[in-house]
Amino acid sequence: MNRYPVWKYVVMVVAVLVGLLYTVPNFYGEAPAVQVSAGKTAVKLDSTMVPQIEQILAKSNIKADFVAFEGTTLRARFADTDTQIKARDAVDKGLNADPASPSYVVALNLLPRTPRWLETLRAAPMYLGLDLRGGVHFLLQVNLDAALTKKAESTYGDVRTMLREKNLHAGVRREGNAVSLSVRDKDALTAIENALADQFADWQWAPADSGDEVKITGTLKPASLLKVQDAAIKQNMTTLGNRVAGLGTSEPVIQQQGADRIVVELPGIQDTAKAKELIGRTATLEAHLADDSAEAAGALNGGTVPFGDDIYPTRDGGKVVVKRDLLFSGDDLTGADANFDQQDQQPVVVLNLGSRGANVLRDASRDNIGKRMAIILFERNKGEAISVATIQSELGARFQIHGHMSSQDAADLALLLRSGALAAPMEVVEESAIGPSLGADNIDKGLHSVAWGFVAIMVFMCLYYMLFGFISTLSLAVNLLLLVALLSLIQTTLTLPGIAAIALTLGMAIDANVLVNERIREELRNGSAPQSAISIGYERAWATILDSNITTLVAGLSLLAWGSGPIRGFAIVHCLGILTSMFSAVFFSRGLVNLWYGRQRKLKSVLIGQVWKPGTPTADVPQPDTDA
Repeated sequence: MNRYPVWKYVVMVVAVLVGLLYTVPNFYGEAPAVQVSAGKTAVKLDSTMVPQIEQILAKSNIKADFVAFEGTTLRARFADTDTQIKARDAVDKGLNADPASPSYVVALNLLPRTPRWLETLRAAPMYLGLDLRGGVHFLLQVNLDAALTKKAESTYGDVRTMLREKNLHAGVRREGNAVSLSVRDKDALTAIENALADQFADWQWAPADSGDEVKITGTLKPASLLKVQDAAIKQNMTTLGNRVAGLGTSEPVIQQQGADRIVVELPGIQDTAKAKELIGRTATLEAHLADDSAEAAGALNGGTVPFGDDIYPTRDGGKVVVKRDLLFSGDDLTGADANFDQQDQQPVVVLNLGSRGANVLRDASRDNIGKRMAIILFERNKGEAISVATIQSELGARFQIHGHMSSQDAADLALLLRSGALAAPMEVVEESAIGPSLGADNIDKGLHSVAWGFVAIMVFMCLYYMLFGFISTLSLAVNLLLLVALLSLIQTTLTLPGIAAIALTLGMAIDANVLVNERIREELRNGSAPQSAISIGYERAWATILDSNITTLVAGLSLLAWGSGPIRGFAIVHCLGILTSMFSAVFFSRGLVNLWYGRQRKLKSVLIGQVWKPGTPTADVPQPDTDA
């Protein structure tokens, strides 16, 4: 009746061993480290740089625990912070010949001290949030007007293309975030209005007589306006996620705040300036036709830039004048790869465009063969021509960029074009840093609260339920062990609300043991034999425990589904804690009880504290000698 088969004890032992294996890494702490990531979008970082970093450190007589390339960053771990700072300065000086325009970002960071053999088993410490580990917090303001302007420029080009394809004649202009058409041929007015309404349904087109012509003004519909703004925010968040991945921070928080702001939290980052520099270098890409007219040539020599043109510096130190009409942007780019031309075997970059960008480029290139096309990179609101190539034939969805470049240059340019673009520029409006010491203080307070809560529960349970209270306490310890192991295994970010959820889990888990113990007491009071009382107590308490945990789990899943940030972190710990508490409070504790009492065929009493029975003043009175 109260005996477990061997396989159940095997499950208990395996659960404890696995829990220990994945909990232990959390006690090793963190070590100071230096992290190297690409400082420019065109810079490629790979494992071949490991010997170079080791050589730089050796020249400076700096010893590292290890130097390794992981993901997209290179990391070196050191014994203390003094060595870390010296290494940062040495690596920065060795890699960045021009401090004003660094090719690599060399930042301070923290890495776990987990032994390598544990890491091979995927045993790593759980991630800690900003409030526990320290780090940096940024609030970014997104310039949504720029996103609307880009949309208007794109629509302006699409309207011109549409009119040309349908052989309709009208003057097209962009006025701020609106697009206007001047129609002189009133016979064609209906055809133009129908075409606009059919192909540009997101826009409101309002015609108005203006002398000899009809002016049609198009503005985005309110719903479409919100859609463009929302898409810009989401694209910027995605691009930021790709950028901060280079920092190697664990579980960065990137979420929208309000209508036009983005919150970025980077736990574990010690160097605020480096983090800000990395976030600030997000880029946008645009392609424009170069203006090779005499007026443009005069602008290159210090003259006035022609109307409708812009002038940008090139990477070789020169300048180029381009027309403002946008051919395609980074939004239209679906791929970029370095390759070799089949004819002369020279390095080229092969670009792939989406349907909209391909159609626009096809029309523009057909009419401008022999002219130059410039690809402009915008970083920190400053444009630079990263490629100026001659259009040799009609271009489509897939085309090549030729130029005087090496294989490495082609690979770097392809990487740059693939790196993603911002839908709208951003600026940092708020930044703050939480030091590691404050995070450590929060950890100490959180751990002390959990530890003292555990001790208080242990004292009460042992005094009130005696041996069964001690078994309940062991089950509670296993519950905490398994919960920490799960959080470490799935690499959940633990924050202060998560620690609160752990404390709540302890209370809920011991509540299940209280239900079991009281149920056993009730059976003893009703005259049941001790073995029968134990069996019936666990079986009848199980239904109550299951019901209460399921209802609580539903609430936790609701927080997990609709919550965000700290609320979501609380919900994850809460839900996992419910699952581990059901295992430990019922399956594990009964296994210990069965191990202690199960083989006693003539059990007369159990140590479960005072069992009040009508007419008997004592607790553990002898029970009828009944073989269970």
